[in-house]
Amino acid sequence: MIERLAAEIEDRYLSLTEELSDPEVFRDQSRYAELSKAHSDLEESYRLAVAHREARASLEEAESMLDEGGLDPEMKEFLIEEKNSARERLEDLEQKLRLTVLEKDPLDERNAIVEVRAGAGGDEAALFAAEIQRMLMRYAERMRLKTEILSMTEATLGGIKEVIFGVKGRNAYGTLKYESGVHRVQRVPVTESTGRIHTSTVTVAVLPEVEEVEIQIDPNEVRVDVYRSTGPGGQSVNTTDSAVRLTHIPTGLVVSCQDEKSQLQNKERAFRILRARLYDIAQAEQTAQLAAQRRSQVGTGDRAQKIRTYNFPQGRVTDHRVGLTSHRIEAILQGELDEFTEAMEAQVRADQLAAAEF
Repeated sequence: MIERLAAEIEDRYLSLTEELSDPEVFRDQSRYAELSKAHSDLEESYRLAVAHREARASLEEAESMLDEGGLDPEMKEFLIEEKNSARERLEDLEQKLRLTVLEKDPLDERNAIVEVRAGAGGDEAALFAAEIQRMLMRYAERMRLKTEILSMTEATLGGIKEVIFGVKGRNAYGTLKYESGVHRVQRVPVTESTGRIHTSTVTVAVLPEVEEVEIQIDPNEVRVDVYRSTGPGGQSVNTTDSAVRLTHIPTGLVVSCQDEKSQLQNKERAFRILRARLYDIAQAEQTAQLAAQRRSQVGTGDRAQKIRTYNFPQGRVTDHRVGLTSHRIEAILQGELDEFTEAMEAQVRADQLAAAEF
């Protein structure tokens, strides 16, 4: 029952408030920080719980007075209005309370590593991969997040075969995680002389960045190769062996970085990417073992899933997970992804509410 949930929230918040006033707790800064965060996280729920209790009391009082009878018409009309108003407030507060206590993905607050790769479609896929990269970076920057290119492999005609970039800032992973999947484009490629529409694909993987302490990598299990950086067409970029390739022997994962002039910087970037990929594998294995799907995105969560189609002849973009179609294709490619993110978040909340027991 929602009444029990509201009472539990009030009790927990007041208990935390009391603990925080304990001098012994204050002397243990680690414990104090932990309790302070829990107290702050519960503040909005507590405010709603108190409002819910007060609205319920107003409703019960109005109903009780109406049941007593013997009221003049004006008072009766006033109490009926008060009863209806309290019921509406109660229903609104119940919905808000349910939403505040839904489980949040603990990874949302983390920085992110985004990998964009050209899929089927040759040069056209590589060109679209560059557009998707720009779209995602512009969206991140619009959300006041910082981006940096970690690794890039360019293709001909100005496209890219693969690009990996980091995103830093509050809720970076939570902001971009719904972009994981296959992005499909339908248009006439610049290389097409007959005007025929082609379909190409680009894959996007959004990974939460992890700290070194969370994923321990045994140095003996990583082969480190250094080589001379090269640009498009094999032209030498510099004359030192600054490029780094890491091979994680147990999994076969390979990460290469060559964009920095310093071998050390390239090595650090490569290990950042490797840690994120290993963490992603560990999370997937844990999910499979527990047989519990974390609905971080609507659908199966499989990156092979087609999530969105960009149809240029008709000027529309369709997100297949939530059935949302927008005719603002140019604005979307400039990073205006808010409507898709909001639709996905609403769908996830609706699914969580349907599955939750209150």
